[in-house]
Amino acid sequence: MIQVDVTIMGQPYKLACREGEETALRQAVDYLDQKMCMIRDAGKIKGTDRIAVMAALGIAAEFLTTKTEEGPFADMTVADVKQKIAAMHTVLDAALAPQETLF
Repeated sequence: MIQVDVTIMGQPYKLACREGEETALRQAVDYLDQKMCMIRDAGKIKGTDRIAVMAALGIAAEFLTTKTEEGPFADMTVADVKQKIAAMHTVLDAALAPQETLF
């Protein structure tokens, strides 16, 4: 295992990974940092923990839209999956809306 120094939303982190996986880890960190900064810059959500949760949900939704023959949405069309994800975003936005005004 090696340690890799990275920065996410301006905060430094030391992460461990196997040798040979550093490039993939850095790509994942860059992708996460972009998603989190985009959410932060939109100004709707305050708090790093909420930003991280929203970024994780967005990334999970992107991942789940990748259709494979054996995947969880194998019998659904891409439009069906997108519709379900849009509904999920609506519910999450409504659930977080009252909390956003507190910060």
